Amino acid sequence: MVELQGIPVSPGVAIGPALVLDAAGYRIPRSLLAADEVEAEFARLRDAVDRVSNRLESNRLETSAVAGEHTGDIFAAQLQMLHDPRLQAELRRRIEEEHQSAAYAVSRVLHNYAEALRKLDNPLLADRAEDVLDIEKQLLFCLGAVSESRLTDLDEAVIILSHVLTPSETANLDRRYVRGFCTETGGPGGHTAIVAKGLELPAVVGIGNFLDQVGNRIKVIVDGDRGRVILDPDAETLASYKKRLKERRSLTAKLSELRDLPAETIDGTPLRLSANIEFPHETTTCLERGADGIGLYRTEFLYLSSAEEPSEEDHYQAYSQVVREMDGRPVVIRTLDLGADKMGHRPLAEHEHNPFLGLRSIRLSLRNLDLFRPQLRAILRAAVHGDIRVMFPLITTLAEFRQARMLLNVVAEDLEESGTPHRSNIPVGMMVEVPAAVMMLDRFVEEVDFLSIGTNDLAQYTLAVDRSNEYVADLYQSSDPAVLRLIARCVEVAKEHDRPLSICGEMSSNPARALLLMGMGVRHLSVPPSSLLRVKKAIRSVSIGQCEQMAERVMQLEAARDVDLYLLDRLGEYVPELIVT
Repeated sequence: MVELQGIPVSPGVAIGPALVLDAAGYRIPRSLLAADEVEAEFARLRDAVDRVSNRLESNRLETSAVAGEHTGDIFAAQLQMLHDPRLQAELRRRIEEEHQSAAYAVSRVLHNYAEALRKLDNPLLADRAEDVLDIEKQLLFCLGAVSESRLTDLDEAVIILSHVLTPSETANLDRRYVRGFCTETGGPGGHTAIVAKGLELPAVVGIGNFLDQVGNRIKVIVDGDRGRVILDPDAETLASYKKRLKERRSLTAKLSELRDLPAETIDGTPLRLSANIEFPHETTTCLERGADGIGLYRTEFLYLSSAEEPSEEDHYQAYSQVVREMDGRPVVIRTLDLGADKMGHRPLAEHEHNPFLGLRSIRLSLRNLDLFRPQLRAILRAAVHGDIRVMFPLITTLAEFRQARMLLNVVAEDLEESGTPHRSNIPVGMMVEVPAAVMMLDRFVEEVDFLSIGTNDLAQYTLAVDRSNEYVADLYQSSDPAVLRLIARCVEVAKEHDRPLSICGEMSSNPARALLLMGMGVRHLSVPPSSLLRVKKAIRSVSIGQCEQMAERVMQLEAARDVDLYLLDRLGEYVPELIVT
């Protein structure tokens, strides 16, 4: 048995025989054309481009139907790459002037594009290299230079093991037979990862070189929850994972029965349980799992999923879709929460040595009003369709909040003067994510309508830990006593001034930590859609007194490890069903 560790990008467990794809890739030999062959060769390239274009459009439509329009839009972006005038001009030049074969020209040009992307410091852009290689592979297939993958000939269940899996290959996996996959390369921000998650295929990427250890037909376990891949598992390990799969299916069926039941403790204390979303199509899942509303709508996808900067109309259409589909339930829209280093559409800052302490979130928006105003206008316009609330991220000073709120008022006046339908009297809140905001919260509450604690950044800034840095990742703990004391102060101030407060960071999606937060006085949690029913099960299994006892004990502990062990023990005592996975 061999156990490998990679990056978990799509949750779940899959067990099956391995299907190993060729790791060597392909090399297209350099070949030159005679002068009288150039015109016919360019015609072959045009035909290949048309065929790939049709295939990408088909992928877009089919994937949108299964996993939502945002996931399908990945292939819209590839279509733009394929038809890029500079790419087409370079291919034409190589064929007509250098007399290169179409296959060789495609291979060299697109490989150069991919390598240039991989060398960029911006991980978001570096992850786009796989999209370029995907287009290359499809063009070469249509040109007859490479053979089609064995993925089209499946007739039994398999686990795919590959050096790389492109977004198109992932979208076209036959889910009747493919149970999961793992790759040597890749990262959590790549389109292959996004497609896998949208299709709910367990996946682990970025394992490193391992295919030379594998032969076809050995049994493989892919653990997409923990990022583990187990080759040729022993009987004990196999039995353990099969038991996990069975328990997971059973738990999922039981939890689905909670959909329409309220999130309240056994002694009748109600809790508001909302969902965090990134894409408009996620509202369907939120409603299917009984969300009380959208507690955090991350709007960054509009900037990250398009080759062009989103317009006011792009914002408006997305927000309107979400608020209409939530049908009267509140929708909290967080304004742009990206750093200047992630804004690939235009340069907004010189290279920053520490982007987490630099120009990001509300700071970025306030420094680029032409970026900020269209988003605020769209929010106010969409508010006519339902209960929309706006929230500003990474607020550190009162001046920042006042400036953002003043701009919102100015935008409302502009809409009023132009006769544009809108609603200006929407609640305005702030994210509490830095210790400075916590220390000044008694002043902030006099001016905000509601508060939302982002535990991800609050832990990062409190503990001085870059949560993306593997060397100090073990220090990043939202259950650290220092973080818990800051949360306790927020709850105290909000209660004293009668201001609604929610927790929307990942901390609230952990059932044990959710019970702790309830014991500390929190009455509104916002979690990923996949966590809604698990957290609701935990809430409905305890009394508020038990939660308060947990909180009282935890506040006496000195280390995050002690806190987590204690909470896990209590969860096992109160809700043992949730320990199975």
